[in-house]
Amino acid sequence: MKKYPKNLLLFVLIVIIHLNYSCKRYEDLQDLDVNSKDTITQNDSLVFNNEDFKYFPSSTNNDIITHNNYTLSYIEKYEQAEWVAYELKKSDLNYNNNNFERPFFIEDPQVESGSADWRNYRKSGYDKGHLCPAGDRKFSKIAFDETFYTSNISPQKHDFNEGVWNRLEQKVRYWAGKYDGVYVVTGGVFTENMKTIGSEDVAVPNYFYKVLLDTSREEIKMIAFLVPHQDSDLPLYEFVVSVDELEKMTGIDFFPKLEDAIENRLEQNANYKSWSF
Repeated sequence: MKKYPKNLLLFVLIVIIHLNYSCKRYEDLQDLDVNSKDTITQNDSLVFNNEDFKYFPSSTNNDIITHNNYTLSYIEKYEQAEWVAYELKKSDLNYNNNNFERPFFIEDPQVESGSADWRNYRKSGYDKGHLCPAGDRKFSKIAFDETFYTSNISPQKHDFNEGVWNRLEQKVRYWAGKYDGVYVVTGGVFTENMKTIGSEDVAVPNYFYKVLLDTSREEIKMIAFLVPHQDSDLPLYEFVVSVDELEKMTGIDFFPKLEDAIENRLEQNANYKSWSF
């Protein structure tokens, strides 16, 4: 039998291993949803492109978690996010007919202190209320599934969750389609002496808010909603407040990257006439 130099055999072995790995990576990439916003980095992890969301709020405790398609500021004391921020584009709504199977709620693997266990909600009388709605993230299974991290939920009364809050979520989708996309920031308002649920004392906010920013036209628009944690048949414009008022309640600077003059003018205004209700 002909003998080959050891270094040649080693080279051939390395080539074979490399080819096998390359084929496997190609198969993995073919499995990705090409319609999603997920991007591939040099180390092949799926990450949200922060440059696509230019208007992150401030964080009161600097515990910011970036997921594939939304970002949040987690408050361990209250076992939930003080805000969840994302962009809802008009093109995202093209996938609302996707009927993905709802996954189980799981703890957020990126929250170092540990996000609340879903069992805190069991028999509490409260829904696991999404902050970034699953319905806003139907353009890919990855994006849809990650809305089921417990860092993205807050205890909500069922009639509130399915009532006025659901109406507001649908209105946000309407505006995203009409204005070719909006930036959304949403969360609960944390105050002293809130009710808590579960063994981890998950706080139950008395108010929830949404702040929207439309930059699709020359004239930038902003609107904020402060909704008491109870169902209501009032029209949504009855819940409009100035962003300044909301910032005083929450301690959050919602759009610090806006030019100061524009930010100050928009945040003082509680006029909703430029938004189509």
